Amino acid sequence: MKKRLALTVTASLIAMSLAACGTEGKNAGGDTSGKQTAVVDDGTEKMDITMLVSTAAGGGWPDDHPMIKRLNEKLNINLKFQWVPGDSFDEKMNVLAASNNFPDVFQVWNASLYAKWQEKGVFLDLKPLLGQYPNITKSIPQADLQLMNPKDHIYGLPIYAPAFRSNLSVRNDWLQKLGLSMPTTVDEFYNVAKAFASNDPDGNKKNDTIGFSMSVSANGNIVGIDYLKGAFGLANNWKEEGGKLVPQQTQAKEWKDLVTFLRKAYSEGVLDKDFAVNKERDPWNKLEANTNGIAEVNPNEVYTVTMPTLQKLDPKADIVQLNPPKGPTGLQFANTIVSTSKVVVNSKVDAKKQQRIMKLLDYILSDEGYTLIKNGIEGVHYKKEGDKFVKLDAFDKDRPQILSTWFLRRFDPGIQIRLWDDKSYEQKVLSWFNTTEKYRWTDPAAGLVSETSSKSGADLNKKLTAAIVKAIVGQEPIESIDKAIEQWKSGGGDKIVQETNELYAKLK
Repeated sequence: MKKRLALTVTASLIAMSLAACGTEGKNAGGDTSGKQTAVVDDGTEKMDITMLVSTAAGGGWPDDHPMIKRLNEKLNINLKFQWVPGDSFDEKMNVLAASNNFPDVFQVWNASLYAKWQEKGVFLDLKPLLGQYPNITKSIPQADLQLMNPKDHIYGLPIYAPAFRSNLSVRNDWLQKLGLSMPTTVDEFYNVAKAFASNDPDGNKKNDTIGFSMSVSANGNIVGIDYLKGAFGLANNWKEEGGKLVPQQTQAKEWKDLVTFLRKAYSEGVLDKDFAVNKERDPWNKLEANTNGIAEVNPNEVYTVTMPTLQKLDPKADIVQLNPPKGPTGLQFANTIVSTSKVVVNSKVDAKKQQRIMKLLDYILSDEGYTLIKNGIEGVHYKKEGDKFVKLDAFDKDRPQILSTWFLRRFDPGIQIRLWDDKSYEQKVLSWFNTTEKYRWTDPAAGLVSETSSKSGADLNKKLTAAIVKAIVGQEPIESIDKAIEQWKSGGGDKIVQETNELYAKLK
């Protein structure tokens, strides 16, 4: 799933430019009384529908793309896409807010703006309509539909991202070569990682291998070791205690226990010496470069990218899944992502168009529509030969699957598995997700972004992380973390905790 920078729209700009939308929207279709369904769309009128979709490499489709034509024919519509590159999405949303000219259907990637704009009446409340569209309610779990929405309202459909996109892996061939067993605890994990770093598992007679690695993200988070954070009792951003939310940043004991472990690993050459300057994917890159023995990987790329890349360097290389190691008290958790991005409908659209848009979204999530947006058009992008499917060259040329990867999809970890993929490959990929499910690491505050956090949360986190890094590399004592946490709290962290709990209470 793509990263999003926080949008910099001032409160005054939003208030001035969207105030009218709040009133208009409720009159046009935002009223939750159910009156907007009195007008029935029978599908005979052809409708223009404008859609804004954020894009990654390759950009969007041309207007005459066969997938657009197929959707237009199926639903008697005229889809008009606005394809916005991810790196300029923030700018585009600022322009839309300033002009109060949102398209009919669009995406909101910023959680704080989703909360603000729903209060301004920008989005249609979908809850009164959902009972008529069974594919939506069947394909999206109720808890995910309700996420970030006040009680009895649903202002957007969640853009699914696999909860376990990053799964822990280990070089199985290195384990076998060194006569090691699969580690199950953090102590066993440490011993295996130390052997990987010290005992020449690649056999090149050089001291050039890494036990495990991690990195520091641009927003000031230590990433790539969630399995260790969870093992030592840290929350996945937030945890609930006694009905109140507690942030990871204030867990002094847990941080000091983890840092003690990491400090030892760093001093003994087990932890990657370059972790503090690594980019986010570098631990994975180093796995593919035949230097790192343990790393988080994406199951959808293990057999198509990671293994082929690695085996060019070492044909006997073998990567297998590693369960998160148990911590000192038996805790086991895996990197768990909660998508906070939404597809929303403009509340200003009239009642008939509301229904046609919902039919489009419902079709995309139906069996027929889902097959279409994942694989393309039969006879154009793939064909059936006997009981098998064969990909055609037009699939790579047309990229018919981009709506399923960039726009809306079922809650299905197999989103990148195609009709023509070998069944054994499908089973191997899904087994990673299924195995990790039991180690789900819940974040009860997912999608809640307080005003103070939006303004200064990243800077506060960077300062705390800088102190933690200094303790890991031995520049400061472990106890320095206590002072760093107090500085986080007094610098605005206490306000973040207060505001986040207030937001949490509103959703209960």
